[in-house]
Amino acid sequence: MQKLLLLIVISFLFIACNTEKTETADAIINKAITVAGGKKYTDAEIHFNFRGIKYTSVRKNEIYQYEREFQDSVTVIRDVLNNKGFKRYVDHAEVSVADSMAVKYAASVNSVHYFALLPYGLNDKAVVKTKLEEVAIHGKNYHKIKVTFQEDGGGEDFDDVFVYWVNKESYTVDYLAYSYQEASGIGMRFREAYIVQTVNGLRFVDYNNYKPTDKNLSLLEMDKAFENGKLQLLSKIELKDIQVK
Repeated sequence: MQKLLLLIVISFLFIACNTEKTETADAIINKAITVAGGKKYTDAEIHFNFRGIKYTSVRKNEIYQYEREFQDSVTVIRDVLNNKGFKRYVDHAEVSVADSMAVKYAASVNSVHYFALLPYGLNDKAVVKTKLEEVAIHGKNYHKIKVTFQEDGGGEDFDDVFVYWVNKESYTVDYLAYSYQEASGIGMRFREAYIVQTVNGLRFVDYNNYKPTDKNLSLLEMDKAFENGKLQLLSKIELKDIQVK
């Protein structure tokens, strides 16, 4: 009887290990998206404030529109990015924008919405996901997923690289890091989720935003640097007045 129980336990562990090994990067990200809100993302109108600027996201399946609105000294500026492209409005009237500036404005609008709606968007056609070795951060186990982008459909910053740490129990994205091109070379950031709120079924996260103190640090080593206290806190990434319809 004891041998039979031992055999059952061994078989169970063997099956569990095989299941763990076969969980792909796509499957992990799919679970993370489901936990964060899943299909609710595909038919939602979302409003929030970030650093004094109003943002609006409207999506109907593959049809989307991202907006930001802010006021300078005398005018109200509204930037709109959707499937058709980018437009700028000043005091409700459309204005002409040079192509070079339109690309920059569009990238800026898209960037804020991209981070605010994570992990939704990680299944876009241009996204390439790679499962890395699992790690532990502060005693919790994480799937570690590297994300790159194909040039076709990857946007202006297609050569940026991201890493996501997905909690193995809750399938929440608790940490992320990314590298990007800047004038002096390659910059890197690491974000730690510290405030989480759910609004009408969608998960939103505020982050502590860090940079490495070691210029030679690899993006893939950011988790170890964070645990060892070798990252410098730069800012807080906070979303205010979130509304979801």
